Amino acid sequence: MGNRQRISYFPLDEMDDQVRAVVERCAREGVPRPESSAVRAHSLGAFWAFEDAWQKLFRSGLVAHEIKELCRVYVSRSVKCEYCGNQRSLEARAAGIGEGKLDELLNFESSEQYSEKERAALSYAEAITWRLNPDDGFWARLSRHFNEEELVELAGFISLTMGQQSWIRLLNIDHFEVLGGGSAAMAPGLDDPDALARARDSETYWAKS
Repeated sequence: MGNRQRISYFPLDEMDDQVRAVVERCAREGVPRPESSAVRAHSLGAFWAFEDAWQKLFRSGLVAHEIKELCRVYVSRSVKCEYCGNQRSLEARAAGIGEGKLDELLNFESSEQYSEKERAALSYAEAITWRLNPDDGFWARLSRHFNEEELVELAGFISLTMGQQSWIRLLNIDHFEVLGGGSAAMAPGLDDPDALARARDSETYWAKS
């Protein structure tokens, strides 16, 4: 991405079996992909804190996974984390979250792509990401679609992904650099390094807007 990588990938042959298994799963399934996991592997505390939280907040829980994926990509587009923004949840894609819907994220209030529940969730992501000070109407809107347990879960996920993406943006890591460079869970058309480079050269590349 044009700049020197700031924290190295922890060597695969020095990882213990459990950490290596997670990184290999990331290479097979994505979101997160293996490069960011290989950086986190420098600190076992940080590695497992993130992994445990990610499984509980993104991969499971009460709030629909596809709503969480919308919030995750919204944060990517907001903080301009290319590494995270170029990944896609296969589960969310199977549930109908396509590129047209993701392309409208920064205009979610006016776009017809989203349900009222999705707009409410995205307004929550917006308020957390941009430190807004919303009024009572904001909370009334959320309460029409989510109970308090769901609101806490969703806020926990949004906060986790916002913090990680804000950090990962600084690292200058890139895809296809760990475990053979598989294309699992990459956005359509970004299946290899050459395709990713061509996308970045395009005037319509999302991170240029």
